[in-house]
Amino acid sequence: MSEANIRIVVNGDARDVQAGLNVTDLLASLGLHPRMVVVEYNREILDREQYVNTEVRNGDAFELVHFVGGG
Repeated sequence: MSEANIRIVVNGDARDVQAGLNVTDLLASLGLHPRMVVVEYNREILDREQYVNTEVRNGDAFELVHFVGGG
């Protein structure tokens, strides 16, 4: 892990990501659209309006549930 990276947990898997991201940036880096994802951030559901204002910090844990269209 370099100085520019932090370690987080996403859906139970540890991963290194760039420091300084917000939740919107994190979702984009994972290829997920914010309107199609529910984010649990450190065991609390995060309101979509807070994605851009919530900084991803070392040690944070995320559970991401994304919706798939179809029927």
